[in-house]
Amino acid sequence: MYLLGLDIGSSSIKATVISAETGIPLSSDFFPKEEMLISAPKPGFAEQDPEMWWKYTKLAVNETIKTADISPRDIKAIGISYQMHGLVMVNKNQEVIRPSIIWCDSRATGIGENAFAGVGKEKCLTHLLNSPGNFTASKLKWVKENQPEIYKKIHKIMLPGDYIAMKLTGKIKTTASGLSEGMLWDFKNSETAGFILDYFGFDPSLIPQLVPTFSEQGCISERASSEFNLPAGIPVTYRAGDQPNNAFSLNVLRPGEMAAVAGTSGVVYGVSDKVKYDPESRINTFAHVNHSGTDTSLGVLLCLNGTGILNSWSKFNIAGNLTYDQMNDKASGINIGSDGLVILPFGNGAERMLNNLNKGAQVRNLDFNIHSKAHFLRAAQEGIAFALRYGIDIMKNVGIQPEVIRAGYGNMFISPVFRDTLSNITGAVIELYNTDGSQGAARAAGVGAGIYKSFNEAFKGLAMVKATEPDPGLTEEYTAAYESWLKELKNYIKK
Repeated sequence: MYLLGLDIGSSSIKATVISAETGIPLSSDFFPKEEMLISAPKPGFAEQDPEMWWKYTKLAVNETIKTADISPRDIKAIGISYQMHGLVMVNKNQEVIRPSIIWCDSRATGIGENAFAGVGKEKCLTHLLNSPGNFTASKLKWVKENQPEIYKKIHKIMLPGDYIAMKLTGKIKTTASGLSEGMLWDFKNSETAGFILDYFGFDPSLIPQLVPTFSEQGCISERASSEFNLPAGIPVTYRAGDQPNNAFSLNVLRPGEMAAVAGTSGVVYGVSDKVKYDPESRINTFAHVNHSGTDTSLGVLLCLNGTGILNSWSKFNIAGNLTYDQMNDKASGINIGSDGLVILPFGNGAERMLNNLNKGAQVRNLDFNIHSKAHFLRAAQEGIAFALRYGIDIMKNVGIQPEVIRAGYGNMFISPVFRDTLSNITGAVIELYNTDGSQGAARAAGVGAGIYKSFNEAFKGLAMVKATEPDPGLTEEYTAAYESWLKELKNYIKK
Protein backbone atom coordinates (compact mmCIF):
# COMPACT_ATOMS: atom_id res chain seq x y z
CA MET A 1 0.00 0.00 0.00
CA TYR A 2 1.50 3.30 -1.15
CA LEU A 3 0.87 7.04 -0.98
CA LEU A 4 1.71 9.63 -3.64
CA GLY A 5 2.70 13.22 -2.82
CA LEU A 6 2.98 16.11 -5.28
CA ASP A 7 4.78 19.40 -4.69
CA ILE A 8 3.77 22.05 -7.24
CA GLY A 9 6.55 24.63 -6.99
CA SER A 10 7.46 27.61 -9.11
CA SER A 11 10.88 26.08 -9.93
CA SER A 12 9.86 22.45 -10.50
CA ILE A 13 7.20 19.82 -9.88
CA LYS A 14 8.21 16.96 -7.58
CA ALA A 15 6.50 13.63 -6.92
CA THR A 16 7.27 11.07 -4.20
CA VAL A 17 5.90 7.62 -3.47
CA ILE A 18 6.14 6.38 0.12
CA SER A 19 5.24 3.09 1.75
CA ALA A 20 2.15 3.66 3.90
CA GLU A 21 3.27 0.92 6.30
CA THR A 22 6.81 2.16 6.97
CA GLY A 23 6.67 5.82 5.96
CA ILE A 24 9.86 5.27 3.94
CA PRO A 25 10.10 6.98 0.52
CA LEU A 26 10.50 4.49 -2.34
CA SER A 27 11.25 6.93 -5.12
CA SER A 28 10.92 10.55 -6.17
CA ASP A 29 11.56 12.62 -9.26
CA PHE A 30 11.12 16.18 -10.44
CA PHE A 31 10.66 18.04 -13.70
CA PRO A 32 11.95 20.06 -15.39
CA LYS A 33 15.61 19.45 -14.62
CA GLU A 34 16.27 23.14 -15.11
CA GLU A 35 14.09 25.75 -13.38
CA MET A 36 10.65 26.36 -14.88
CA LEU A 37 10.17 29.53 -16.84
CA ILE A 38 8.73 32.52 -14.99
CA SER A 39 7.49 35.16 -17.41
CA ALA A 40 7.86 38.84 -16.52
CA PRO A 41 5.87 40.86 -19.12
CA LYS A 42 6.63 44.03 -17.12
CA PRO A 43 8.90 44.87 -14.18
CA GLY A 44 7.40 43.41 -10.99
CA PHE A 45 5.25 40.90 -12.89
CA ALA A 46 5.67 37.13 -12.49
CA GLU A 47 3.50 34.64 -14.37
CA GLN A 48 3.47 30.95 -15.25
CA ASP A 49 1.32 28.84 -17.53
CA PRO A 50 -0.66 26.33 -15.40
CA GLU A 51 -0.60 23.89 -18.31
CA MET A 52 3.17 23.79 -17.83
CA TRP A 53 2.62 22.63 -14.22
CA TRP A 54 0.29 19.91 -15.49
CA LYS A 55 2.80 18.77 -18.13
CA TYR A 56 5.57 18.38 -15.57
CA THR A 57 3.26 16.80 -13.01
CA LYS A 58 2.56 14.00 -15.47
CA LEU A 59 6.25 13.48 -16.18
CA ALA A 60 7.19 13.50 -12.49
CA VAL A 61 4.44 11.07 -11.49
CA ASN A 62 5.09 8.63 -14.32
CA GLU A 63 8.86 8.55 -13.71
CA THR A 64 8.43 8.21 -9.95
CA ILE A 65 6.09 5.24 -10.26
CA LYS A 66 8.35 3.65 -12.87
CA THR A 67 11.40 3.97 -10.60
CA ALA A 68 9.49 2.68 -7.57
CA ASP A 69 8.62 -0.45 -9.57
CA ILE A 70 5.19 -0.77 -7.99
CA SER A 71 1.69 -1.40 -9.29
CA PRO A 72 -0.11 1.94 -9.61
CA ARG A 73 -3.23 0.17 -8.35
CA ASP A 74 -1.58 -0.07 -4.95
CA ILE A 75 -1.50 3.73 -4.57
CA LYS A 76 -4.32 4.47 -2.15
CA ALA A 77 -4.30 8.28 -1.90
CA ILE A 78 -2.74 11.45 -3.34
CA GLY A 79 -1.73 14.63 -1.51
CA ILE A 80 -0.90 18.00 -3.08
CA SER A 81 1.38 20.77 -1.85
CA TYR A 82 1.59 23.93 -3.92
CA GLN A 83 3.16 27.38 -4.29
CA MET A 84 1.03 29.78 -2.26
CA HIS A 85 -0.90 32.93 -3.22
CA GLY A 86 -1.07 32.26 -6.96
CA LEU A 87 -4.18 33.10 -9.00
CA VAL A 88 -5.50 30.65 -11.58
CA MET A 89 -8.66 31.45 -13.56
CA VAL A 90 -10.71 29.03 -15.65
CA ASN A 91 -13.85 29.27 -17.76
CA LYS A 92 -16.88 26.97 -17.62
CA ASN A 93 -15.00 24.36 -19.67
CA GLN A 94 -12.23 24.30 -17.04
CA GLU A 95 -9.85 25.96 -19.50
CA VAL A 96 -7.22 28.41 -18.28
CA ILE A 97 -8.04 31.89 -19.61
CA ARG A 98 -4.76 33.68 -18.78
CA PRO A 99 -1.38 32.79 -17.25
CA SER A 100 -1.32 32.42 -13.48
CA ILE A 101 -0.19 35.46 -11.50
CA ILE A 102 2.15 33.73 -9.05
CA TRP A 103 3.38 34.37 -5.52
CA CYS A 104 6.34 36.65 -6.33
CA ASP A 105 4.36 38.99 -8.60
CA SER A 106 4.12 42.43 -6.98
CA ARG A 107 1.73 44.26 -9.36
CA ALA A 108 -1.16 44.33 -6.86
CA THR A 109 0.73 45.82 -3.90
CA GLY A 110 -0.95 49.22 -4.29
CA ILE A 111 -4.37 47.61 -4.64
CA GLY A 112 -3.87 45.79 -1.34
CA GLU A 113 -2.68 48.94 0.41
CA ASN A 114 -5.73 50.85 -0.80
CA ALA A 115 -8.01 48.03 0.37
CA PHE A 116 -6.34 48.06 3.79
CA ALA A 117 -7.31 51.72 4.13
CA GLY A 118 -10.68 51.39 2.38
CA VAL A 119 -11.96 48.39 4.32
CA GLY A 120 -10.34 49.65 7.49
CA LYS A 121 -7.17 48.55 9.24
CA GLU A 122 -8.95 47.24 12.33
CA LYS A 123 -11.47 45.18 10.37
CA CYS A 124 -8.79 43.65 8.14
CA LEU A 125 -6.57 42.72 11.06
CA THR A 126 -9.34 41.35 13.27
CA HIS A 127 -11.06 39.37 10.49
CA LEU A 128 -8.27 38.52 8.00
CA LEU A 129 -5.40 38.74 10.56
CA ASN A 130 -3.49 40.53 7.77
CA SER A 131 -3.57 43.41 5.37
CA PRO A 132 -5.06 42.38 2.00
CA GLY A 133 -1.55 43.04 0.69
CA ASN A 134 -0.32 41.58 -2.56
CA PHE A 135 -2.25 38.34 -2.16
CA THR A 136 -4.71 36.47 -4.37
CA ALA A 137 -7.72 38.73 -3.81
CA SER A 138 -5.72 41.84 -4.75
CA LYS A 139 -4.34 40.08 -7.83
CA LEU A 140 -7.89 39.24 -8.94
CA LYS A 141 -8.85 42.89 -8.50
CA TRP A 142 -5.94 43.82 -10.78
CA VAL A 143 -7.36 41.53 -13.48
CA LYS A 144 -10.83 43.03 -12.98
CA GLU A 145 -9.47 46.57 -13.42
CA ASN A 146 -6.91 45.98 -16.16
CA GLN A 147 -8.26 43.02 -18.16
CA PRO A 148 -12.06 43.26 -17.87
CA GLU A 149 -12.61 41.14 -20.97
CA ILE A 150 -10.75 38.26 -19.28
CA TYR A 151 -12.44 38.84 -15.94
CA LYS A 152 -15.87 38.42 -17.56
CA LYS A 153 -14.90 34.91 -18.72
CA ILE A 154 -13.99 33.66 -15.22
CA HIS A 155 -16.04 30.71 -13.99
CA LYS A 156 -13.89 29.92 -10.93
CA ILE A 157 -10.68 31.19 -9.39
CA MET A 158 -8.21 28.78 -7.85
CA LEU A 159 -4.87 28.43 -6.17
CA PRO A 160 -2.20 26.41 -8.02
CA GLY A 161 -2.91 23.26 -6.00
CA ASP A 162 -6.63 23.58 -6.63
CA TYR A 163 -5.86 23.66 -10.35
CA ILE A 164 -3.81 20.45 -10.27
CA ALA A 165 -6.55 18.78 -8.19
CA MET A 166 -9.08 19.90 -10.81
CA LYS A 167 -6.98 18.40 -13.60
CA LEU A 168 -6.74 15.14 -11.67
CA THR A 169 -10.39 14.86 -10.61
CA GLY A 170 -12.45 17.21 -12.73
CA LYS A 171 -13.73 18.83 -9.51
CA ILE A 172 -13.09 22.49 -8.59
CA LYS A 173 -12.65 22.81 -4.85
CA THR A 174 -10.56 24.67 -2.28
CA THR A 175 -9.98 24.84 1.48
CA ALA A 176 -10.32 27.39 4.28
CA SER A 177 -6.54 27.31 4.63
CA GLY A 178 -6.23 28.12 0.94
CA LEU A 179 -8.72 30.98 1.13
CA SER A 180 -6.87 32.38 4.14
CA GLU A 181 -3.65 32.65 2.13
CA GLY A 182 -5.55 34.60 -0.52
CA MET A 183 -7.07 37.01 2.05
CA LEU A 184 -10.49 35.52 1.37
CA TRP A 185 -11.18 33.87 4.75
CA ASP A 186 -12.90 35.57 7.68
CA PHE A 187 -11.36 34.11 10.85
CA LYS A 188 -13.76 35.91 13.14
CA ASN A 189 -16.84 34.39 11.52
CA SER A 190 -15.24 31.19 10.13
CA GLU A 191 -16.51 31.79 6.62
CA THR A 192 -15.54 33.20 3.24
CA ALA A 193 -14.70 36.90 3.68
CA GLY A 194 -17.84 38.38 2.16
CA PHE A 195 -16.79 41.90 3.05
CA ILE A 196 -13.67 41.53 0.86
CA LEU A 197 -15.77 40.17 -2.01
CA ASP A 198 -18.11 43.14 -1.62
CA TYR A 199 -15.30 45.69 -1.43
CA PHE A 200 -13.61 44.43 -4.60
CA GLY A 201 -16.91 43.75 -6.39
CA PHE A 202 -16.38 39.99 -6.80
CA ASP A 203 -19.28 37.62 -7.40
CA PRO A 204 -19.29 34.99 -4.60
CA SER A 205 -19.88 32.31 -7.26
CA LEU A 206 -16.22 32.69 -8.30
CA ILE A 207 -15.14 30.94 -5.09
CA PRO A 208 -14.90 27.13 -5.35
CA GLN A 209 -16.65 24.69 -3.05
CA LEU A 210 -14.93 24.33 0.32
CA VAL A 211 -13.59 20.97 1.50
CA PRO A 212 -11.57 20.07 4.63
CA THR A 213 -7.79 20.03 4.19
CA PHE A 214 -7.73 16.32 5.11
CA SER A 215 -10.65 14.68 3.28
CA GLU A 216 -11.65 12.88 0.11
CA GLN A 217 -11.75 15.76 -2.37
CA GLY A 218 -12.38 13.88 -5.60
CA CYS A 219 -10.97 10.86 -7.42
CA ILE A 220 -8.75 10.40 -10.45
CA SER A 221 -10.98 10.80 -13.51
CA GLU A 222 -10.95 8.58 -16.57
CA ARG A 223 -9.54 11.49 -18.53
CA ALA A 224 -6.64 12.01 -16.12
CA SER A 225 -6.05 8.28 -15.93
CA SER A 226 -5.45 8.20 -19.67
CA GLU A 227 -2.60 10.73 -19.23
CA PHE A 228 -0.97 9.05 -16.24
CA ASN A 229 0.23 5.67 -15.20
CA LEU A 230 -2.58 5.83 -12.63
CA PRO A 231 -5.94 4.02 -12.53
CA ALA A 232 -9.15 6.02 -12.20
CA GLY A 233 -10.69 6.17 -8.75
CA ILE A 234 -7.62 6.95 -6.58
CA PRO A 235 -8.75 9.71 -4.18
CA VAL A 236 -7.09 13.08 -3.69
CA THR A 237 -7.25 13.44 0.11
CA TYR A 238 -5.13 16.48 0.98
CA ARG A 239 -4.09 19.86 -0.36
CA ALA A 240 -2.18 22.68 1.31
CA GLY A 241 0.10 25.60 0.49
CA ASP A 242 3.81 24.86 0.46
CA GLN A 243 4.63 26.52 3.78
CA PRO A 244 1.84 24.96 5.87
CA ASN A 245 2.71 21.68 4.17
CA ASN A 246 6.41 22.09 4.89
CA ALA A 247 5.51 22.56 8.54
CA PHE A 248 3.36 19.43 8.43
CA SER A 249 6.15 17.44 6.78
CA LEU A 250 8.36 18.33 9.78
CA ASN A 251 5.63 17.42 12.32
CA VAL A 252 5.21 21.09 13.27
CA LEU A 253 1.59 21.10 14.40
CA ARG A 254 1.61 22.38 17.97
CA PRO A 255 1.89 25.90 19.45
CA GLY A 256 5.47 27.05 19.89
CA GLU A 257 6.89 24.79 17.17
CA MET A 258 8.61 26.35 14.18
CA ALA A 259 9.55 25.22 10.68
CA ALA A 260 11.85 26.90 8.20
CA VAL A 261 12.75 26.64 4.55
CA ALA A 262 15.55 28.40 2.71
CA GLY A 263 15.03 27.83 -0.99
CA THR A 264 14.65 30.66 -3.51
CA SER A 265 12.96 32.59 -0.73
CA GLY A 266 13.30 31.99 2.99
CA VAL A 267 10.36 31.29 5.24
CA VAL A 268 10.01 30.84 8.98
CA TYR A 269 6.64 29.44 9.99
CA GLY A 270 5.51 29.17 13.61
CA VAL A 271 2.33 27.63 15.01
CA SER A 272 0.08 29.46 17.48
CA ASP A 273 -3.28 28.83 19.12
CA LYS A 274 -3.73 32.54 19.86
CA VAL A 275 -5.47 34.89 17.46
CA LYS A 276 -2.87 37.66 17.29
CA TYR A 277 -1.46 39.76 14.48
CA ASP A 278 1.28 42.23 13.73
CA PRO A 279 -0.28 45.73 13.62
CA GLU A 280 1.99 46.60 10.68
CA SER A 281 1.16 43.32 8.89
CA ARG A 282 4.85 42.57 8.27
CA ILE A 283 4.23 38.91 9.01
CA ASN A 284 1.21 36.91 7.92
CA THR A 285 -1.18 34.61 9.70
CA PHE A 286 -2.98 31.79 7.89
CA ALA A 287 -5.09 28.82 8.86
CA HIS A 288 -2.70 25.94 9.53
CA VAL A 289 -3.43 22.50 8.11
CA ASN A 290 -4.99 21.32 11.40
CA HIS A 291 -7.05 24.48 12.01
CA SER A 292 -10.79 23.99 12.50
CA GLY A 293 -13.79 25.83 13.83
CA THR A 294 -13.30 24.21 17.22
CA ASP A 295 -9.48 24.03 17.41
CA THR A 296 -7.52 27.18 16.62
CA SER A 297 -4.23 26.40 14.87
CA LEU A 298 -2.68 29.31 13.04
CA GLY A 299 0.48 29.46 11.00
CA VAL A 300 2.42 32.69 11.48
CA LEU A 301 4.63 33.18 8.45
CA LEU A 302 7.65 35.39 7.87
CA CYS A 303 8.93 35.55 4.29
CA LEU A 304 12.31 36.81 3.10
CA ASN A 305 12.30 36.97 -0.70
CA GLY A 306 16.08 37.04 -1.17
CA THR A 307 17.46 33.80 0.27
CA GLY A 308 18.62 31.00 -2.01
CA ILE A 309 18.35 33.38 -4.94
CA LEU A 310 21.11 35.51 -3.35
CA ASN A 311 23.25 32.44 -2.80
CA SER A 312 22.75 31.29 -6.40
CA TRP A 313 23.44 34.82 -7.69
CA SER A 314 26.68 34.74 -5.69
CA LYS A 315 27.60 31.41 -7.26
CA PHE A 316 27.08 32.54 -10.85
CA ASN A 317 28.36 36.11 -10.54
CA ILE A 318 30.97 36.05 -7.77
CA ALA A 319 32.13 32.51 -7.06
CA GLY A 320 33.47 31.68 -10.50
CA ASN A 321 33.70 27.92 -10.98
CA LEU A 322 33.14 27.01 -7.33
CA THR A 323 30.48 24.47 -6.39
CA TYR A 324 28.10 25.24 -3.53
CA ASP A 325 30.15 22.98 -1.24
CA GLN A 326 33.31 24.84 -2.19
CA MET A 327 31.56 28.16 -1.60
CA ASN A 328 30.60 26.97 1.88
CA ASP A 329 34.20 25.93 2.56
CA LYS A 330 35.49 29.34 1.47
CA ALA A 331 32.92 31.13 3.62
CA SER A 332 33.75 29.04 6.69
CA GLY A 333 37.35 30.27 6.56
CA ILE A 334 36.28 33.89 7.17
CA ASN A 335 35.75 35.42 10.61
CA ILE A 336 32.27 35.79 12.09
CA GLY A 337 30.94 39.12 10.84
CA SER A 338 32.90 38.93 7.58
CA ASP A 339 35.41 41.53 8.83
CA GLY A 340 32.78 44.25 8.63
CA LEU A 341 31.35 43.47 5.18
CA VAL A 342 27.54 43.64 5.29
CA ILE A 343 25.04 42.41 2.72
CA LEU A 344 21.36 43.33 2.91
CA PRO A 345 19.65 40.51 0.97
CA PHE A 346 16.61 42.43 -0.29
CA GLY A 347 16.96 42.12 -4.04
CA ASN A 348 14.02 39.93 -5.03
CA GLY A 349 11.02 42.25 -4.95
CA ALA A 350 9.09 44.11 -2.27
CA GLU A 351 9.79 42.76 1.21
CA ARG A 352 6.66 42.50 3.33
CA MET A 353 8.72 42.29 6.53
CA LEU A 354 10.06 45.78 5.63
CA ASN A 355 6.58 47.22 4.98
CA ASN A 356 6.85 46.41 1.24
CA LEU A 357 10.09 48.35 0.82
CA ASN A 358 11.78 47.50 -2.47
CA LYS A 359 15.14 49.24 -2.88
CA GLY A 360 17.19 46.23 -3.92
CA ALA A 361 20.02 44.36 -2.24
CA GLN A 362 22.99 46.34 -0.96
CA VAL A 363 26.64 45.65 -0.14
CA ARG A 364 28.03 47.91 2.57
CA ASN A 365 31.44 48.64 4.06
CA LEU A 366 33.33 47.01 1.19
CA ASP A 367 37.08 47.57 1.64
CA PHE A 368 39.23 46.68 -1.37
CA ASN A 369 42.23 46.16 0.91
CA ILE A 370 40.51 43.66 3.21
CA HIS A 371 37.64 41.88 1.55
CA SER A 372 37.89 38.96 -0.83
CA LYS A 373 35.53 36.69 -2.73
CA ALA A 374 35.28 34.49 0.38
CA HIS A 375 34.23 37.50 2.48
CA PHE A 376 31.38 38.18 0.05
CA LEU A 377 30.24 34.56 0.17
CA ARG A 378 30.14 34.56 3.98
CA ALA A 379 28.52 38.00 4.21
CA ALA A 380 25.76 36.82 1.86
CA GLN A 381 24.93 33.83 4.06
CA GLU A 382 25.18 35.90 7.22
CA GLY A 383 22.94 38.58 5.71
CA ILE A 384 20.25 35.99 5.01
CA ALA A 385 20.44 34.59 8.56
CA PHE A 386 20.45 38.08 10.09
CA ALA A 387 17.38 39.09 8.06
CA LEU A 388 15.55 35.98 9.30
CA ARG A 389 16.50 36.87 12.88
CA TYR A 390 15.07 40.37 12.33
CA GLY A 391 11.80 38.80 11.20
CA ILE A 392 11.72 36.29 14.05
CA ASP A 393 11.91 39.21 16.48
CA ILE A 394 8.71 40.55 14.88
CA MET A 395 7.10 37.11 15.33
CA LYS A 396 7.91 37.18 19.04
CA ASN A 397 5.49 40.09 19.37
CA VAL A 398 2.61 37.77 18.46
CA GLY A 399 3.72 35.03 20.82
CA ILE A 400 6.04 32.92 18.64
CA GLN A 401 9.16 32.10 20.66
CA PRO A 402 11.33 29.48 18.95
CA GLU A 403 13.43 27.06 20.94
CA VAL A 404 13.75 24.60 18.07
CA ILE A 405 13.63 25.35 14.34
CA ARG A 406 13.02 22.31 12.10
CA ALA A 407 13.90 22.16 8.44
CA GLY A 408 14.57 19.67 5.68
CA TYR A 409 18.22 18.91 5.04
CA GLY A 410 18.62 20.83 1.80
CA ASN A 411 19.19 24.21 0.14
CA MET A 412 20.79 26.79 2.47
CA PHE A 413 20.57 24.44 5.46
CA ILE A 414 23.33 22.33 3.93
CA SER A 415 25.75 25.15 4.73
CA PRO A 416 27.40 25.01 8.20
CA VAL A 417 27.95 28.79 8.07
CA PHE A 418 24.26 29.46 7.56
CA ARG A 419 23.17 26.93 10.21
CA ASP A 420 25.68 28.14 12.82
CA THR A 421 24.79 31.78 12.24
CA LEU A 422 21.03 31.24 12.45
CA SER A 423 21.31 29.03 15.53
CA ASN A 424 23.61 31.38 17.42
CA ILE A 425 21.71 34.59 16.74
CA THR A 426 18.28 33.11 17.56
CA GLY A 427 19.37 30.83 20.42
CA ALA A 428 17.42 28.00 18.81
CA VAL A 429 18.51 24.46 18.05
CA ILE A 430 18.36 23.77 14.29
CA GLU A 431 17.03 20.25 13.62
CA LEU A 432 17.27 18.89 10.08
CA TYR A 433 15.12 16.01 8.83
CA ASN A 434 15.05 13.60 5.93
CA THR A 435 11.95 15.03 4.32
CA ASP A 436 10.61 17.51 1.79
CA GLY A 437 7.30 18.91 0.60
CA SER A 438 6.29 16.00 -1.61
CA GLN A 439 6.98 13.52 1.19
CA GLY A 440 4.90 15.63 3.54
CA ALA A 441 2.03 15.70 1.05
CA ALA A 442 2.19 11.90 0.75
CA ARG A 443 2.03 11.45 4.54
CA ALA A 444 -0.84 13.92 4.76
CA ALA A 445 -2.71 12.01 2.05
CA GLY A 446 -2.59 9.00 4.37
CA VAL A 447 -4.23 11.06 7.10
CA GLY A 448 -6.92 12.37 4.76
CA ALA A 449 -7.68 8.87 3.52
CA GLY A 450 -8.01 7.49 7.06
CA ILE A 451 -5.07 5.14 6.55
CA TYR A 452 -3.34 6.88 9.46
CA LYS A 453 -5.64 7.26 12.46
CA SER A 454 -3.60 10.07 13.99
CA PHE A 455 -0.98 12.60 12.99
CA ASN A 456 1.62 10.69 14.99
CA GLU A 457 1.09 7.59 12.83
CA ALA A 458 1.82 9.66 9.73
CA PHE A 459 5.39 10.37 10.84
CA LYS A 460 6.70 6.84 10.79
CA GLY A 461 9.97 6.97 8.90
CA LEU A 462 10.67 10.64 9.68
CA ALA A 463 14.15 10.94 11.17
CA MET A 464 16.43 13.77 12.27
CA VAL A 465 19.72 13.65 10.37
CA LYS A 466 21.59 16.59 11.89
CA ALA A 467 21.28 19.15 14.68
CA THR A 468 23.08 22.43 15.27
CA GLU A 469 23.09 24.01 18.73
CA PRO A 470 24.11 27.53 19.79
CA ASP A 471 27.71 27.82 21.02
CA PRO A 472 27.74 29.96 24.22
CA GLY A 473 31.42 30.74 23.63
CA LEU A 474 30.58 32.51 20.37
CA THR A 475 27.45 34.36 21.48
CA GLU A 476 29.26 37.67 21.88
CA GLU A 477 30.83 37.56 18.41
CA TYR A 478 27.58 36.61 16.67
CA THR A 479 25.63 39.25 18.61
CA ALA A 480 28.12 41.95 17.64
CA ALA A 481 27.95 40.91 13.98
CA TYR A 482 24.15 40.99 14.03
CA GLU A 483 24.08 44.42 15.68
CA SER A 484 26.44 45.79 13.00
CA TRP A 485 24.16 44.37 10.32
CA LEU A 486 21.08 45.79 12.07
CA LYS A 487 22.63 49.25 12.13
CA GLU A 488 23.07 49.10 8.36
CA LEU A 489 19.50 47.84 7.94
CA LYS A 490 18.11 50.79 9.87
CA ASN A 491 20.04 53.19 7.66
CA TYR A 492 18.69 51.33 4.60
CA ILE A 493 15.11 51.70 5.82
CA LYS A 494 15.49 55.43 6.62
CA LYS A 495 16.87 56.50 3.25
